[in-house]
Amino acid sequence: MGALSALEETLESRWEALWARVRDKEPVEVLDALRRECDENAVVCSEGRVMVPNAYDVELPDDVHEHLTRTGVDVGQDLTDSLSRHAERRGYEWAGPLAVHVARCPEVPNGRYRVASRVMPNVSTDGFFHAAH
Repeated sequence: MGALSALEETLESRWEALWARVRDKEPVEVLDALRRECDENAVVCSEGRVMVPNAYDVELPDDVHEHLTRTGVDVGQDLTDSLSRHAERRGYEWAGPLAVHVARCPEVPNGRYRVASRVMPNVSTDGFFHAAH
């Protein structure tokens, strides 16, 4: 690992730790779940080419969603940026433009969050709503 990559990882983990302190533990747990979802759905297309889904849904209970969005920070964009850095470190290629959509869901199985991914060409946040219905 090069010095620049090590520095980038250190800065990112400190940012995540700060985010966790400011907003409790949920964002870091959700980010870890997003990374696992990305890694578990990676497909080796050829030597040196690994494709991953580009559309991620994060469903949160109402109270957690309210807590995370209360400050006006775009949680979906923050998660998208962090997931993008994760994929870059792993050498993944996106199946299309990357987007993470964060939504309220009154019935989340584990009571905290649910993460799912899929491949969507020309993804936009509006595409999530239309694809789900």
